[in-house]
Amino acid sequence: MRTAVKRAAHVAAWSGGRVTVAARMSPSFLIVGAQRCGTTSLYRALARHPLVLKAVWRKGVHYFDVAYHKGPEWYRAHFPLKATARLVARRHGGVPLAFESSPYYLFHPLAAGRMARDLPEVKVIALVRDPVERAWSAHAHELARGFETEPSFERAVALEEERLAGEAERLLAEPHAISHAHRHQAYLARGRYAEQLERLAGALGRDRVLVLDSGDFFADPRPVYDRVLGFLGLPAMGDPEFRRHNARPRTSPLPERLRRSLREHFAPWDERLRPWLGGDPSWRR
Repeated sequence: MRTAVKRAAHVAAWSGGRVTVAARMSPSFLIVGAQRCGTTSLYRALARHPLVLKAVWRKGVHYFDVAYHKGPEWYRAHFPLKATARLVARRHGGVPLAFESSPYYLFHPLAAGRMARDLPEVKVIALVRDPVERAWSAHAHELARGFETEPSFERAVALEEERLAGEAERLLAEPHAISHAHRHQAYLARGRYAEQLERLAGALGRDRVLVLDSGDFFADPRPVYDRVLGFLGLPAMGDPEFRRHNARPRTSPLPERLRRSLREHFAPWDERLRPWLGGDPSWRR
């Protein structure tokens, strides 16, 4: 019942937003992923900044990945009114920025080009995490949500190549297609961060992409948060709260044999990540 009421409220709010779409903000920046890398934690910290305005009703609009067919008016309807931004500017003496966070944007093969075309000045933030831990966490997450039916992580990893075969190509060939396997069962592919970041920078420009190591963010969040503010041109204001959100406890440890195998699989991809982070990622130090 609560979900139905929430959905109805969202539809009503979006309908009202569509009427006023010309008077609404466009996002200045996006958190684009990666999935299970701390995007919610960063989103909530930034949402507490007085000059940052989040999308209405939902953290992630998922427009540039699975809802692009709904059109730009549908997307703009999710953001605050420009009148709200003017009030915030008068109150705090700065330029407010709107944003949203959709962690599938980084991985979807069409999202980067769509963002570049529709939001030519947008900046994007990507978080990366130990890809072995990310994959393991993603499996638990998708299993709990009912999007994964294979309870064994090792078996799900073994099935990945078969499940994903041709799916990225299909998404490119059929721009409005949706792939369940590509979105919910890409445990290893999503952890090959460098190829996704290269695609993003190729579309947007390297200077508009900020890559953060989530290990550093959780170990000492304030310096990483300050880097984000500098990237966005925001002053240090407000009272950010740094907490880990959406963690899923695992009932048993990851077998060491499988961990070693996956770490070896990701080694060349982690090496390609070094220029983006200015050194070794936290899980390789």
